[in-house]
Amino acid sequence: MNNVKVLIALLGVWKNLRIKTVRLSPTLVTILVTSLSCNVTLSAKAETHDQEPVEEITPKTKIYPVKQPPLLVERPIVLTNSADIVLPQQEIVEIEPKKNNLGNSHPNCRTKVATNTPQCNSQRKSLTTKYQDRDTNNGANKTKIVAQKSSGKTTTPKNQISSKIATKEALALQNSSLSVTPSEETQLLNHQSFSKIATTKTLVSQNQFPEETPVPENQIPIETPTPEETPVPENQIPIETPTPEETPTPEETPTPENQTPTTSQEPRVLVAEVAVVGVEEELQDIVYANINTEPGRTTTRSQLQEDINAVYATGLFQNIEVTPEDTPLGVRITFLVEANPTLSQVIIETIPPDAEQQVLPPEKLEEIFSDRYGEILNLRELQDGIKQVNDWYSENGYELAQVVGSPRVSPDGTVTLVVAEGVIEDIQVRFFDEEDEPTDGKTRDFIVTREIELQSGDIFKRDTAQRDLQRVFGLGVFEDVRLSFSPGENPSKVIVNVDVVESSTGSVAAGAGFSSSSGLFGTVSYQQQNLGGNNQTLGTEFQLGERELLFDVSFTDPWIAGDPYRTSYTINAFRRRSISLVFDGDDDDIRTEDGNDSPRVVRTGGGVNFSRPISPTPFERGEWTLSTGFQYQRVSIKNEDGDVSPISRDEDGSENLAFSDSGNDDLFIFRVGATQDKRNNRLQPTSGSLLRFGVDQTVPLGSGSIFFNRFRASYSYYVPLNIIRFTEGPQALAFNVQAGTVLGDLPPYEAFVIGGSNSVRGFAEGEVANGRSYFQATAEYRFPIFRIVGGALFFDYGTVLGTDADVPGEPSIRRELPGSGFGYGLGIRVNSPLGPIRVDYAINDDGDNRIHFGIGERF
Repeated sequence: MNNVKVLIALLGVWKNLRIKTVRLSPTLVTILVTSLSCNVTLSAKAETHDQEPVEEITPKTKIYPVKQPPLLVERPIVLTNSADIVLPQQEIVEIEPKKNNLGNSHPNCRTKVATNTPQCNSQRKSLTTKYQDRDTNNGANKTKIVAQKSSGKTTTPKNQISSKIATKEALALQNSSLSVTPSEETQLLNHQSFSKIATTKTLVSQNQFPEETPVPENQIPIETPTPEETPVPENQIPIETPTPEETPTPEETPTPENQTPTTSQEPRVLVAEVAVVGVEEELQDIVYANINTEPGRTTTRSQLQEDINAVYATGLFQNIEVTPEDTPLGVRITFLVEANPTLSQVIIETIPPDAEQQVLPPEKLEEIFSDRYGEILNLRELQDGIKQVNDWYSENGYELAQVVGSPRVSPDGTVTLVVAEGVIEDIQVRFFDEEDEPTDGKTRDFIVTREIELQSGDIFKRDTAQRDLQRVFGLGVFEDVRLSFSPGENPSKVIVNVDVVESSTGSVAAGAGFSSSSGLFGTVSYQQQNLGGNNQTLGTEFQLGERELLFDVSFTDPWIAGDPYRTSYTINAFRRRSISLVFDGDDDDIRTEDGNDSPRVVRTGGGVNFSRPISPTPFERGEWTLSTGFQYQRVSIKNEDGDVSPISRDEDGSENLAFSDSGNDDLFIFRVGATQDKRNNRLQPTSGSLLRFGVDQTVPLGSGSIFFNRFRASYSYYVPLNIIRFTEGPQALAFNVQAGTVLGDLPPYEAFVIGGSNSVRGFAEGEVANGRSYFQATAEYRFPIFRIVGGALFFDYGTVLGTDADVPGEPSIRRELPGSGFGYGLGIRVNSPLGPIRVDYAINDDGDNRIHFGIGERF
C-alpha cells in the first residue's frame, strides 16, 4: 500500500515539474542571479495529506555582475538569466526499490552518472527527502519540507529505500538551523563511486541497502518529532512552526538590498547524471574537464553558471545550453554545446571606413594567424594573435592604432578584426604660460604647423611626431613643446594638440674676447628672434677691436611663407674697417704713403642671400643645400686717420693698394654655392663628410670696373677612431683639404691669405703667404679627456702654389714670406654654449712656436 502511495505521489510530482532550457551567450555582460530562500515547516504529522498547503514565500531578486565572456560572434544569441535555470525541487520521498532508466541519450552524447554501493549508503546521513504532490497555481510547485530528527536510530521500512543527498554540503539544504556534525566515519561518497559511462546505469537496486541503517557514533540521530519536541541546537536560531494564516506574504519578507546570495543560501539538488551533447568526443572531454558539476553531488544555479563561464573561458565554444531534467534518482544535467567554426581566414577592417591606408602589411597578418587556419577557432588563441597585432603597431610607432571592439566571426570561419589606426582629424596649436595655464601666444600658428610633418588624414606615428617636436623646438622661440590628444568630431579620429610655452626671444648682449686675427675686442649686440610672431630674426652687432671696427644689421627669414621647399633669405647691411692681413704682419709691414701706419681696408655695403635645401620634402634633411645671392661693396684704403691712401710707400718704391687709382673700388658680386653634408653630427662629427664649393663673379660696374671670377672648394672627411681612452666620448680622425683660385682682375686685398689659427698653425695670421691661388691640408685627431674637455693632435700644411708674385704689388714677396709651410702641435677643447673654445699650441717648420685661440672647430 505504501508503495502505491509513493508511485501516485511521484506521478503527481512528475506531471507538475517544469523544465526550462537555458541558452547563454558569450555576449552576456551581467547575469541576473535570484537569491532564493526556503520556508521550512516542521510538522509532527508527516503522513497527514488533508492539512492546508503552506503558502510559498517568494524572495526578492538582486542583480549581480558576472565577468563578460571573451568575444562576440555574429550568430544571434539569446541572452539568458542564470535565474532561468530552474532546478527541480527535491522533497522527502520514499522510493520503491527498483531499477530505473534515466531516459534516451543524445546521439552525440557522453554522460556521467552516480553509482551506489551498500558501503557508500551505510555512510550517508539519515536525512531523507520525499517528493510530495501539492496543489499548484500557474504551474508553480508549492512544497513542504519535513525534517525528521530524534535521539534514537532511524530505520528504513522493509522493501523501501531512501534517496540521500550525496555531498557534505547537502546537510544544510533548505534549513540553516538543521545542523549535523559529520565525523570521520560519516564520509559521504568516495570518488571511486563515480565514473563516466556511455549509457545510463541504475543508481540503486532492490537489495542494495540493509533494512536498518545504523547511526554512526557521535552523530545525532534524526527522528520525526512533534513541534513541541523539536530541540533547538546550541547557537542555532529556533524555527517556529507557523500556521498557514501566520505564513508571511512575499511582500512581508524583507530582503536586504545589498545582500549577495551565497551558494549555501541557494537550493541544492542531487545530480544523478551529467551529459555533454552536440560536439565530438575530444571537445566533450574539454567540457568535462572544465565543469565542477558531477554525478552524486549536489549543485545550484550558481554552480551551473560557473560551469558555463568556465566552458566559455576555454575559447572553443560559441553557444552553451544547460537543461536540468528531474529523474527518480535525482537531476540529469545536460550541457548542449556548439563549437566555434573552423578558422579559415583573418581580415582587417579599418575605421573610419573611408580610410585609404592600412599600415599593417597583409603578410604580417598572415604570419600571425596562418598557423591556426583549418582548426577550430579558439578565442583565447585569437586574443593572443590580436595582442601580437597590437604589439606590431606599438613597436612600429603607431601608438594610437589598435584592434577595437570584439572580433566578428562569420559562420564560414572568417574573423574580421576592426582596427582604429589613429587617423588624425586636425592639428591645433595651444599656448600655455609657465604655470601651465592657457594663454594667448604671439607666435602665429602656421609657424608651428608648417614644421609638423603629420597632417590631417595621416595615421599618427611616434617617430614622425618626435621629429616634428624636435623641429618645433629647434625654432628657438619655445622653451617647452609637447603633444596631447583630443577626441575629434569623428569618434574614430583624433585631434593632435601641439602645446607650447613661449620663451623670451629678445636679447641684448655685451662681451669681450680675444682672437689671433683680431686681438682684443669687445661686442654689443641686440637680437629679436621672433619678430612679429613670424620666427624672423632681426639682429644688430657692434664690434670694436685692436684691428677691426664692425657694424652690422641683418634680417633673416628662415622659411619664406608659402614656399614648399623651406627657402630662406638674409638681408644685411654692414660697415667694416680692418687691417688687412695682406699688408700687415709681424715684420716688414707695408705702410701707407702719408704715414707710418698700416693700411685700413674699409668695406661698406649690403646684400641678400638665398638658401634652399635639396630634399624630397621640407621635413627631410637633404644632403645638398644650394645658395645664391648678390652683394655690393664699396672698398676704400685708408690710413689711421681715416683718409684715403691708395698708394703704399716702401724703400723699393710705390705701389697701389687699391685696384683703382682713386683708392675706392666698387664690387658687384654674384655668388653661387653648394654644400653636401653627410656628417653624422654637425657639432661633433665622428663619421661622414662635408663638401663645399662656391663661385663669386663680379660685374665690372662703378669705380675700377673690376671683373674677376673666384672659385673655392673644401672637403672634410671623418673617420671614427678609438685610441686614447681617458673617458667615454666621441673620437675621430678628421681630414680637410681646400683650395681656391682667382681668374681675371685681382685687387690686392682680395688675395688668398695663408697662416694663422684657421689656416696653418704655428704661424702668425697671414705669415705663410698670400697669392692668387692656394692649397691647404689638415689632419687632426680629436678625443675626449673629461666630460667637457677634449684634446686634439694636429698637422697643417699650406701653400700659395707660387702665385704670390701674381698679386699686384707683390705684398707677399715684399714681406719676404715663405710661400708655404707646415705646423703641428696639440690643443685643448672646452665645451661652452658658444661652441668649443679652442686653445692650440703649435710649432712651425722653422721651429717657432705659437699659441692660437678660437671658437668652434676649424672644420
